[in-house]
Amino acid sequence: MNHYPVLARIRLNPHHRAVHRDLRDATQMHRTVMRMAPDNLGHSPRLQAGLLYRLEETDTASTLLVQAAQLDPALLPAGYGHAEIKDLAPMFSALRKGLAVRYRIVLNPAKRERLPQDQKNKRGKIIPLSGGDADQWWLRRAADAGLNVHLLTPTNVAPIRPQGPQAPPMRHSLIRYDGTATVTDPDALTQAVLNGIGRGKPYGAGLLSLAPAAAA
Repeated sequence: MNHYPVLARIRLNPHHRAVHRDLRDATQMHRTVMRMAPDNLGHSPRLQAGLLYRLEETDTASTLLVQAAQLDPALLPAGYGHAEIKDLAPMFSALRKGLAVRYRIVLNPAKRERLPQDQKNKRGKIIPLSGGDADQWWLRRAADAGLNVHLLTPTNVAPIRPQGPQAPPMRHSLIRYDGTATVTDPDALTQAVLNGIGRGKPYGAGLLSLAPAAAA
């Protein structure tokens, strides 16, 4: 029997001190969302929980989407926000080859710098991509994930720079993609939704959301 994750949609309380802190600091946001996952998950708790999240902001509200195998919003700070839990099993069960879908994802498109031959034993820097290079990166990753993208609309998102003494010294450039696509490989797509796509998953990137496309 398959055990699919759930999705928590949390409308954040704009007057809560912890919300203000988390919106300023991606490291703190990661710690807050991980409070909803079970304890004692070992060395890589986010990975073991299958936890992915995305922040969606408008002029009037901030909403946090969190996907994981198990989530308990009651473990969030009191008054942090209003949470609704959705079972994703019907969405996964509906995936089939040829299905038209709408998608949304925030990504950290990047590539590793290619070093000259005399430095082949070293690893190049991670270089963020933008513009057409980022679009092509997403099209390639989407194809690998079992999606044939028909339409993509990029929106730049505020970059993430993790904070704190244990945070990696790397700035994550984020781009949100919205559009339509056709499912080409349901199994690959299922794994992409479960595992996320690209880098920056602890900081709000990689969560792929799908919905049936409206009939023409």
